[in-house]
Amino acid sequence: MKMLWGTCACLGVLIIAATFPASAQRHRDPFTPPEIDQIRDASWEPEQRLSLYVKFARARLVGLEQMRSDPKTKDRAQQTHDKLDDFLLIYDELNDNIDTYVDRKNDIRKPLKVIIDADTEFDAKLRALRDAAGVTAEEANRYEFVLTNALDTVDNSADDHRKLLAEQDEAAKHRKKADAKPSGRPE
Repeated sequence: MKMLWGTCACLGVLIIAATFPASAQRHRDPFTPPEIDQIRDASWEPEQRLSLYVKFARARLVGLEQMRSDPKTKDRAQQTHDKLDDFLLIYDELNDNIDTYVDRKNDIRKPLKVIIDADTEFDAKLRALRDAAGVTAEEANRYEFVLTNALDTVDNSADDHRKLLAEQDEAAKHRKKADAKPSGRPE
């Protein structure tokens, strides 16, 4: 009987242990099903796909501003945290896709210009949130970490995006020069 009780107790612990990590690691998807379809449809079009990520990240910040200005909003601090987290997840996906296209040697100069403009916009909106008047210290503390992380990520990425654009501009100049040189072979 003691052995049966011990076996049941062990099984109970295993079941709890097996379900805990799965629920602890569960993260909500920041994309809606229609957004996922749009991203999937644009998978081989860098300009279109990167523009979608900018659009979706912008939409999260606009939604954040709308939510924060609505006096009927319940648990504003938690919703601010969640919307910032969604923004950051989308922005990280944008950066991952940039890396993918760079690895594939795609020319992404045109979408990079859009992204650099968006970086400036995103940075301004995040700083405005950080410096917002009328926010209690308790409320700000609930989303301070994710806001700081978002600001740091956008700042660092903006620098990376500018450097990448300069590199791609330079590479394009070299390609033009190489294409313009005569082959030296008689025709």
